[in-house]
Amino acid sequence: MSRSLKKGPYVNLRILEKIKKLKPEDKVIIKVWDRSCTITPEMVGFTIGIHNGRQHVPIYIVENMVGHKMGEFVLTRKFIGHGGKMAKDQAKDKSDKK
Repeated sequence: MSRSLKKGPYVNLRILEKIKKLKPEDKVIIKVWDRSCTITPEMVGFTIGIHNGRQHVPIYIVENMVGHKMGEFVLTRKFIGHGGKMAKDQAKDKSDKK
C-alpha cells in the first residue's frame, strides 16, 4: 500500500540539508541508511551511498529516479544461482569446453 497523497512523499530532511551544503560538482558520497526515503529533484546530480544491510553502495542520482525510493536501486540479496545436479553438470560441461 502506498503512502497517502494527503501526507505527501517521505523525504528525510537531514539528507536534504546535507545536499544543500554541497555543490553538484563535488565528488563526495553522502552515506544514507534510510532506504525508504523518496528521491526528490534536489538530489539529481549527486552520488549517494545507499546501505544494503552490509555496505554502502554508491548510486549516481539521475532525473529518471525522481519519485522512486532509494532502496529500489540497491539490492539487499546476492543471487548466486540455482543449485542441484543439473546445474553442476552444466557448469562441468562449460569448463570442459574451454
